[in-house]
Amino acid sequence: MTAPTAPTPKPTVTEREARQVAEAAREQDWRKPSFAKELFLGRFRLDLIHPHPTPADEAVQRGEEFLAKLRDFCETHIDGARIERDARIPDETITGLKELGAFGMKIDTKYGGLGLTQVYYNKALALVGSASPAIGALLSAHQSIGVPQPLKLFGTQEQKETFLPRCARTDISAFLLTEPDVGSDPARLATTAVPDGDDYVLDGVKLWTTNGVVADLLVVMARVPKSEGHRGGITAFVVESASEGITVENRNAFMGLRGLENGVTRFHRVRVPAANRIGEEGQGLKIALTTLNTGRLSLPAMCVGAGKWCLKIAREWSAAREQWGKPVALHEAVGAKISFIAATTFALEAVVDLSSQMADEDRNDIRIEAALAKLYGSEMAWLMADELVQIRGGRGFETAESLRARGERGVPAEQMLRDLRINRIFEGSTEIMHLLIAREAVDAHLSVAGDLIDPEKSLSDKARAGANAGVFYAKWLPKLLAGQGQVPGAFGEFRRDVDLSGHLRYVERSARKLARSTFYGMSRWQGRMETKQGFLGRVVDIGAELFAMAAACVRAEHLRRTGDHGREAYQLADAFCRQSRIRVDELFDRLWTNTDDLDRKVVKGVLTGTYEWLEQGIIDPSGDGPWIAEATPGPSERENVHRPIR
Repeated sequence: MTAPTAPTPKPTVTEREARQVAEAAREQDWRKPSFAKELFLGRFRLDLIHPHPTPADEAVQRGEEFLAKLRDFCETHIDGARIERDARIPDETITGLKELGAFGMKIDTKYGGLGLTQVYYNKALALVGSASPAIGALLSAHQSIGVPQPLKLFGTQEQKETFLPRCARTDISAFLLTEPDVGSDPARLATTAVPDGDDYVLDGVKLWTTNGVVADLLVVMARVPKSEGHRGGITAFVVESASEGITVENRNAFMGLRGLENGVTRFHRVRVPAANRIGEEGQGLKIALTTLNTGRLSLPAMCVGAGKWCLKIAREWSAAREQWGKPVALHEAVGAKISFIAATTFALEAVVDLSSQMADEDRNDIRIEAALAKLYGSEMAWLMADELVQIRGGRGFETAESLRARGERGVPAEQMLRDLRINRIFEGSTEIMHLLIAREAVDAHLSVAGDLIDPEKSLSDKARAGANAGVFYAKWLPKLLAGQGQVPGAFGEFRRDVDLSGHLRYVERSARKLARSTFYGMSRWQGRMETKQGFLGRVVDIGAELFAMAAACVRAEHLRRTGDHGREAYQLADAFCRQSRIRVDELFDRLWTNTDDLDRKVVKGVLTGTYEWLEQGIIDPSGDGPWIAEATPGPSERENVHRPIR
């Protein structure tokens, strides 16, 4: 057997090259309709989401039966306070979840899983995540981005038969992409997989490997060098965590999710059979992004659970706590916070349930909807938890353990705030999600006019692009001038005791306004548009609010038709839409009235030391050491803290 070549050095890439790698990983085609894509183009396709899709009876029965078992397990076998105190999920709890089938919720029954729909998988995560967010993260990382999902979408039949039964009942999986010096810029991925006969040899270091400390199976992203017979590129592999040369060098500790089994994993000359490669060489990033199209829904599902818990505590506490002769809930300043929590929880559940049901039906392309759900859910859940802490006052800042010690109910409000904070970073930070969604939102424009703003295109290419763009915009722009949003009786089926039709007309008008604003921005900045991250972020935030408003109204009407709290649902949808419209109007104003240019000047001053005098008068308690840990490939010099659970 020939010795594998030495690992290639860490790649050095330009900004343009990094963008090209990310662009190549995108799913280029739109084979199915997308409500959110149409919304960003100024077309309010209510028919794509209304009437609200519903699950099959058999799926409901299977899902409800499992939820009942899971609820009983959560109430009798999960001690959230113990997990927070010990910073570890007890082995017996994980073993019990395995026996219950919770690790195989999304795996097909023919492989030993439960075969739940996306809707019920999300409901299960919301339930178990309310008992312990760390357990929610454990199950989500295992099934949403770990081995089961990429194999379901891209695995061979042999791979599915080999690994899925293990994932359904016994084995825990993890997803390894991030490296100490590589976050949202995968073009610089340094971990290598060098072909050697029928194997690949892995070398490198992976950071923030959620589940990595206890995992039995890993999905690893590594760079295959281009060579004769090998196209090369970033590639996905299923790797046995017990393989020789794998060392879990550290179990990381965080602000929240204290039971999270997240670590640093080193690969030194780890042999992986070529049969364990997922897809083709170079498809790794596309596999990762496609996996996340539905995988991202698990995170906002747990945010829904957090919102429900915040609402419960806010209701109970603000009714019991009296100030100045009446319950604090009846003071307007507190009441506004409770209204925000209630209305936002309703809307967020509407977004997640609608997106999940569309994922189950597979009629629509939901890549933008899922991304919007993740972005909106993580941001709004954090705000709801922050408002709950404020409602609780000093008790909101006090730990549950301290509250119990002095004889009061141990409400973990401050823990909820800490646990939720990571969601704005997990699976794509808010800033990255803004850029990802913005790229999809302007896809139609770049398809017809992209060559016009590409400095590397020839004059003839630009001329052809100009002609194509002229045809597209001649048809598209006039349609943005008028629509159903200007017709007083439009969407009349949403007019009940509470009238939601006006909110849908607002969504339709705002969608056209948003499309006009995006077009104006592209015309104004052209090739520099991609650098206008503040503008793009606001465009996406407006789209997220409009999607949430539409989902809330559709859900309210669905609940009315099914006789399930329809009147109350209309009230909550109305409250949410009125709150959301205020945010949307402000965001529209900030598209053009903002401090973006001034902020850039200040940042340059900060980086060059112009304002360094402002930092005087403090002590920095940070320890010594590099900002980014060294991750040179080679044998590990640390103890292996890998802890498989059997």
